[in-house]
Amino acid sequence: MHKLSFHHIFRTFSILALSVGLVACGDKSLFSHDDDEKHLSEKQIKRLIPAHVHDRESWAKDMNQIMDELKIEKNKENVCSIVAIVDQESNFVANPQVPGLGQKAVAAVNSRLQEKFTDKLGTTLGTPIANYFDQVLKTQPTPENSYLKQMAKVKTEKDLDILYRQIFDYMSKHYHVSALTGAAKLVGNDIGERMNPITTLGSMQVLVHYAQDHQKDRMNVHELRDYLYTQYGGMYYGIHRLMMYQADYDKPIYRFADYNSGMYSSRNASIQNGLRRLTDTDLALDGDLLIYDKNEDIQATQSSSELAFIKLFTQNHVVITPRQLRSDLKQEKTVDFEKTQTYLVLLKIYKQQTSKDLPYAMMPQVIISGPKLSRDYNTNWYASRVNGRFESCMHRGRKIRS
Repeated sequence: MHKLSFHHIFRTFSILALSVGLVACGDKSLFSHDDDEKHLSEKQIKRLIPAHVHDRESWAKDMNQIMDELKIEKNKENVCSIVAIVDQESNFVANPQVPGLGQKAVAAVNSRLQEKFTDKLGTTLGTPIANYFDQVLKTQPTPENSYLKQMAKVKTEKDLDILYRQIFDYMSKHYHVSALTGAAKLVGNDIGERMNPITTLGSMQVLVHYAQDHQKDRMNVHELRDYLYTQYGGMYYGIHRLMMYQADYDKPIYRFADYNSGMYSSRNASIQNGLRRLTDTDLALDGDLLIYDKNEDIQATQSSSELAFIKLFTQNHVVITPRQLRSDLKQEKTVDFEKTQTYLVLLKIYKQQTSKDLPYAMMPQVIISGPKLSRDYNTNWYASRVNGRFESCMHRGRKIRS
C-alpha cells in the first residue's frame, strides 16, 4: 500500500495500481442519495460503463456479482468509483497490451539488473545470482531463442510475468551448473516471486501481495497471478482494494489518491502538513509516517515524520514515550490510527495553535513513474484523471432510475 524501469520494473510494472473505495463493508456511502438509486440492477450497471467498452454486459454481470459477494451497496457512487478505476487502469481490458513493453523490459534488464538483485538480496548473494540470471537470459533455452529475445517481443504484463516465471523455474532446476553455492537454495519459487517485477496486475492493477493477504480461495501464487489476469479475478481483488476500507473523506478524489499512494495516504499527508506547520519541519507529504522497505516492511530508522512528532511533543510538554509513538504510528495504514493518543494529541495542539481543525485529508505528493508511462506524473494527476471519469459516469447515471 505504497508508493515500473528496473528501478520500478522490480518494484511494480504497473504502478498505476490505484483505486479508491467509497464505502467499507457494511458502511454507508459518503454521498447522500435517494432510495431508488441504492440498488442498481445489472442492466443499470451496464449503462454506467462507457460505450466504448467491448462486451459491457459481461463486465456489468461480473461487477454486479462481485458487489453482491462483497456486500457492497450498488448505488451509483460506488459503481461509478469502480468504473472510473477500471477505465483508467485498463480501459476495461482484463489483460491489456502495453505499447513498447518488451523493449522497455529489455532496457531495464540491461541497465539495472545487478543493482536490483543486490538491492533485494545483498551483495554476497545478489551479485552471483544476478550474473547467473544474466547468463540464463542470454543463452537459454537456446541462444537463438533466448529468454532475452523472447522478452523483447512481449506485449502484455501476463506475457512478461509468465516469461519471468519460466526463467526462474529454469534457474531452480539448473542452479547446480553455476557456482552459486550458498545462494543456490534461494533460486526457485521463493526468489522467483521476490524478484518478479510484475507486482501489480489485472484490469485494476492490484498488488499481488494484497491479493495474497485477502485470498478468498486457496491458491498458490502462480494460480493467483493467473486468476488476477481474468476479468472476474482482476475486478474482484480490485474492488476489494477499492471499497473494503473505511475513511471519512468528504470527496472521492482522496480515495482515488489513496489507491495510488497507499491506504490513508491522503489522511496521513494532512497529518504531515500539520506537523510541518506546527514544528517548522520540512516534511515530504507522501502519506508515509514511517519508513518502509521494498517489501513494505517497517524499518527501524526513524522517519522525518516520526522525528517531527517527537519535536512537537517535546515543545508542548506532552509525555508520549518513543515506544508508544512507534506503536501508534504502526497503525498509520488503518482507521484505528485515529483513536491513538498520537493522533488525538496532534489534533488538539493544532486546534490550540491555529484556532482551526486539522483538515482530515489533503492530496499526497507522490511521483508516478515507470515503463508504461511516457513521462513522470504525480498522484494529483492520477486522482484527477480518475475523478474526471467518475464524474462522467455520474453524468451518465443521471437518467437512471429503478
